[in-house]
Amino acid sequence: MKPLLRTMVVGLIEPVLFGMTLFLVAGTFDYWQAWVFLAVFAVSTWIPGVYLMRTNPDALKRRMRAGPTAETRPKQKAFIAGWYLSLASVFVISALDHRFGWSQVPTVICLVGDVLVATALGVVMLVVIQNSYAAAVVRVEEGQKLVSTGLYGLVRHPMYTANVILVVGISLALGSFWGLLVVVPAVVVLGLRIRDEEKLLADELVGYREYTQEVRHRLVPGVW
Repeated sequence: MKPLLRTMVVGLIEPVLFGMTLFLVAGTFDYWQAWVFLAVFAVSTWIPGVYLMRTNPDALKRRMRAGPTAETRPKQKAFIAGWYLSLASVFVISALDHRFGWSQVPTVICLVGDVLVATALGVVMLVVIQNSYAAAVVRVEEGQKLVSTGLYGLVRHPMYTANVILVVGISLALGSFWGLLVVVPAVVVLGLRIRDEEKLLADELVGYREYTQEVRHRLVPGVW
């Protein structure tokens, strides 16, 4: 399969799985918020995928190696499993919210959620452009160099910041205030992942200890 076609096919898998989950749990296809979200998500992943495939295929491969099985350390397997569970919970709770009418989310707020989803995925792309070693698994590769500029000059883990924005955006885009309850456990899981990851980076990535003294905040500027 040609690289471009493969990238497009892989980019379809998540939207299809998300859609199946949303419409099955919601019990209807009459869910415009879900349709708009799926379109935004698909376009916001296809464009970066095609761009990276053409400009930095190695970075794209790193991003595509993800999930508990890709992690080599037991703690990180548990943390990433917790993150995936949090993400799945947002979809399920939001779809149930739509099915039973728990929330009345204005259309404009749903569209703001779509903007947040696109923004979060755009930030992920920018992070990969600024740091081609940014991967979905916790490891330090041979020849990897510390990046401390761009988004890394604001927080030490900008990709995780994007993940938080993504969770908030998904819930609002799907028309659910109740889905926002997942944000708290999701941030806790990311916080635990970050603390463990930083121990490895401090031991194996040259200059990382000094970097933590220059950029104090891990996830949110001025907060933590």
